Amino acid sequence: MLELAILGSGSSGNSALVCLGETRVLIDAGLSAKQLCLRLEALGVDPDSLSGIILTHEHGDHTRGIEVFCRKRPLPVYATTHTCAVVSENVNSAVTWRPFESGTQLSIGGIKVESFSVPHDAVDPVGFVFRCEESSIGILSDVGHVTRMIIDHLKGVDTLFTEANYDEVMLQNDTKRPWSTKQRISNRHGHLSNDQTAELVSEIAGPNLTRVVLGHLSSDCNTSELAISVIARKLADSGLNEVAVECAHRSKPIPLKAAARAVAKIYLPVEEKPAKSSRVCEPSAPEPQAELPNDWKQTEWAF
Repeated sequence: MLELAILGSGSSGNSALVCLGETRVLIDAGLSAKQLCLRLEALGVDPDSLSGIILTHEHGDHTRGIEVFCRKRPLPVYATTHTCAVVSENVNSAVTWRPFESGTQLSIGGIKVESFSVPHDAVDPVGFVFRCEESSIGILSDVGHVTRMIIDHLKGVDTLFTEANYDEVMLQNDTKRPWSTKQRISNRHGHLSNDQTAELVSEIAGPNLTRVVLGHLSSDCNTSELAISVIARKLADSGLNEVAVECAHRSKPIPLKAAARAVAKIYLPVEEKPAKSSRVCEPSAPEPQAELPNDWKQTEWAF
């Protein structure tokens, strides 16, 4: 099953990790190379074991660690053609660039990756859905507004990692930011508010939605308590009270966690066979018992 961890998320740097067995894909590398290594190791993941890096867009808070991180580990870096062109201008490390077009599907190890365009003030920003046979994870980073394409791709995922950047009232009342910056944040190519994210979650939520992780929270114009309450209330209104909602941190990672609920296996009762002899008083010969393998454990049959 797919697993998701968040190394860190905020305006100072963003990075997440999706794992499936020995396949480990870093989503964005916006932390310093030192922090990327420290936080991967805190998760029990060797930085040298990564299968590759995949980028949502070229902004520094999503890419600044690539140059140094890739000096000692020549990893393939997947990004759209335009994003590759922009980021590679400032990266001299031994990187194998793997450009793709937005809307195409990739395979990294046993993980299928769907890409889709999103509205943001970058050259060619994208979101992703990571899939395997048992689970799916939706990744939506910086986005100005929710489109039908976004909803269609994310609908039905088991786990969603999405931004909830600001509270509208707190942003308008903020005295640190000039009006032009507030406009850039809240316009249709900026970031999502808590309310916009809540609408998105309600649109894509299905009965298998297990977890929503909120990222890229503004340190001045949002709080984790406020963001969680807005999204959780919207989920409750839709009858989805069991969905876990949490916020990613700027300074510490969230550990790896399975993307979907574990499904217990159900063993049906064996159909009884009639006795071979019609004479009730004659015992039938016992059927031969299949030998169990030497490494069989009783717990493997538990449910």
